[in-house]
Amino acid sequence: MAAIYSLYIINKSGGLIYYKDYGSAGRMDTNDSLRVASLWHSMHAISQQLSPVSGCLGIELLQADTFDLHCFQSLTGTKFFVVCEPGAQHMENLLKFVYELYTDYVLKNPFYEMEMPIRCELFDINLTQAVQKDRVVFLGR
Repeated sequence: MAAIYSLYIINKSGGLIYYKDYGSAGRMDTNDSLRVASLWHSMHAISQQLSPVSGCLGIELLQADTFDLHCFQSLTGTKFFVVCEPGAQHMENLLKFVYELYTDYVLKNPFYEMEMPIRCELFDINLTQAVQKDRVVFLGR
């Protein structure tokens, strides 16, 4: 089972529109989470431009000694990334599932304005259930 530390959603302009902390030891305040999102957006964009491989979509996995950072970018440019324990498996499936929840509960919400912070109770509830049900609900997908 994977320990998920935090989840971020960044709009195509690099603005943090959703952040959820799942009890990591070093909790961050709002300013720190905004900095992390902005830094990741910039690194992701630079990696696309500097890649020697044509058609590179940017960094998908960043591995460190104490955490892994997995990223999924939708076709619209919205980035979903999760910070988890090193060596965690199936994080790509988690991010795709979060994207499905995003499209189902956020984008179909008539009161949601594109590129704005996500304030959707159904999205929060379903995301929490997905992450907490054995910490990885999507292993069988």
